[in-house]
Amino acid sequence: MNRLLVKLAIAAAVGSLLSSNPIAAQILPPQKRAERVEITKAPALEMARDDLAIVRWTTTNPRGDDEHFGIVYYGTNPQDLSQKAKGHIRLNRAHPETIFRVRMEGLKPQTTYYYKVTSIDSAGASDGVESPVNQFTTPAPGERIVAYPPKPAPQQN
Repeated sequence: MNRLLVKLAIAAAVGSLLSSNPIAAQILPPQKRAERVEITKAPALEMARDDLAIVRWTTTNPRGDDEHFGIVYYGTNPQDLSQKAKGHIRLNRAHPETIFRVRMEGLKPQTTYYYKVTSIDSAGASDGVESPVNQFTTPAPGERIVAYPPKPAPQQN
């Protein structure tokens, strides 16, 4: 009799594990979009090689859809930022701020690029924030710039 009960308990446990859908239980409805999104840490170069660069910036949490994208518009002329790079991010509902990181590929060595950043939700709706135009210069072939984490300011005695 005990063996039968043990077998039934095991079968019930296995059946409930196989028939449950834990992913569906984790999907939450979108949050209400933030009324206003602000850039709290200006866009800055995180890292660059001769052919790619990563730019990062921080905003207040835009809320809404959990799926968001950081967008960098860039080019070699500050009046013509016609190239676009896009980086996916999943918002953390518990954090008041969101860090975006976007990778730009196919860059030319020792070239100055101008860029501005913004962000959108998964439907393509703007979060309503855009940075001023910034710039960086890619290093020579084989060299690398690592600008993050920033170095602490020297201590004065």
